[in-house]
Amino acid sequence: MSFDEIVFPLSLSAGTSGGPCFATEVVTIDGGFERRNQKWAQPRRRYNAQAGVVTMREAALLTAFFQARAGRARGFRLRDASDCTSAADGLSAPDWRDQEIGIGDGVTTQFQLVKTYGNASVSFAREIKKPVAGSVRVGVDDTEYTSGWSVDVTRGIVSFAQAPASGVVIKAGYRFDVPVRFDTDTLDLSFVGQSRAQGNVPLIEVRTP
Repeated sequence: MSFDEIVFPLSLSAGTSGGPCFATEVVTIDGGFERRNQKWAQPRRRYNAQAGVVTMREAALLTAFFQARAGRARGFRLRDASDCTSAADGLSAPDWRDQEIGIGDGVTTQFQLVKTYGNASVSFAREIKKPVAGSVRVGVDDTEYTSGWSVDVTRGIVSFAQAPASGVVIKAGYRFDVPVRFDTDTLDLSFVGQSRAQGNVPLIEVRTP
């Protein structure tokens, strides 16, 4: 899958609406009881960047970005304003203690960035594949590490120069984007006078390696 490591223009994403979508089969049986089958372990997020009325300058920016992505052909990054950091509220500045991403075993050197939602009884771990360059902070147990590790910002994998000792807790904080693509091959814009435009801009999250 073709993917461009470029962020959807922030001026266009400011009014984006949407969020996570699961796929669940629901069958109603006798007595009104239900049987539910969760088909996806990870949701796909859907958005619409239609921000109502936008300026002609923004319409031109959107048109250029859409054409460069060839409609649905190429993926890109989207900054989800409602959930874009490792903090529990999704908005606060990241702290290296925000998320536990693994337990050392003395052998493993690579750990996938994750963000956990929920609580101790019911939780959901989301893999973070597109962290923002320069935003990732990493620590082990009670100490932040400012060296001895690197992060692949295209896959969200933290690599240590030396494997963390057995039993230690690896933690991380970061900002992140969502990998998406346009969910249409036709850019539908309408113009209001000579200075305003309206557009329907559906986006859908894509799975990345």
